[in-house]
Amino acid sequence: MTATLDTLTVHPVAGHIGADVSGIDISRQLDGETVARIKEALNRYKVIFFRGQELDHASQIAFGRRFGDLTYAHPHDEAPPNGFPEIFTIDPRRYEERYGAGFRDRVRRRQYSYFSGWHTDVTAAVNPPAASILRAEVVPEQGGDTTWTNLVAAYEGLSEPVKSFVDGLRAEHRYGGADKPAGDDSYAKRVNDNLLVAVHPVVRVHPETGEKALFVNPGFTSHVVDVSPRESKAILDLLYAEITRPEYTVRFRWEPGSVAFWDNRATAHLAPRDLEHLDVERRLHRITLIGETPVGPDGRESELVAGKPFTDEHTVKVD
Repeated sequence: MTATLDTLTVHPVAGHIGADVSGIDISRQLDGETVARIKEALNRYKVIFFRGQELDHASQIAFGRRFGDLTYAHPHDEAPPNGFPEIFTIDPRRYEERYGAGFRDRVRRRQYSYFSGWHTDVTAAVNPPAASILRAEVVPEQGGDTTWTNLVAAYEGLSEPVKSFVDGLRAEHRYGGADKPAGDDSYAKRVNDNLLVAVHPVVRVHPETGEKALFVNPGFTSHVVDVSPRESKAILDLLYAEITRPEYTVRFRWEPGSVAFWDNRATAHLAPRDLEHLDVERRLHRITLIGETPVGPDGRESELVAGKPFTDEHTVKVD
């Protein structure tokens, strides 16, 4: 059966970002008008939420493909579900199986001046994903919320002189950001064997809306290029403070069957960090849409430093 516009409603949930989309079963085939309405909501609200959906891997992938081609699961994931190379499963138990029981403790110790959980997906690639679609399978009754921030609103909140200044800046992005993985443990080896590094404009022009958005994040941005380390830190601290202002954010409470669909070109998000002390299970599945190369206000594109564009043909080097 085909889902249509008849009952679809879009309800904003925060002042600058986020909307609930209801009255639609996204496991069904979507007609063109419905796809266009969802894209319109995504462009306007940056992240949209669907509740009570009954999706499996195949139907999640089919839904995503109505909005673009899909990437491989993740640059470091060599074992997506059999038959579904587009699916990246988010489950802390998988990370500990791969990188050892101390992996989460090491992540907790790796802090930035603004919380290290804030990131935009895979900006270490020269063509970061255009959007991400995350489906909840198992979530705890308490904790585990995800927060998104509107990077367009953050840019627009800057003064005009600061906008003019950052419009011409560029920054390097790599896994680990300024605290790039070092040593010989399995996590550092996986990152460095599958290196992705790119230089992006600090301000990105959205290819569909024409809006300007800050395009730096603590999770991946290493440094601003062509300035001193002290200057880079001061610039990034200023911009991280701006993108994490509460008024630009929306916080989402997950339930089984919830789906979040966000524009990766105009948002950053904060993964939950309130579960480490709880004995709970949390498992979600993500797909990402292949992205274009970012362009700055001056028309300059991002530059590849290491690796290759992130597409459906990605392969992961393992020991």
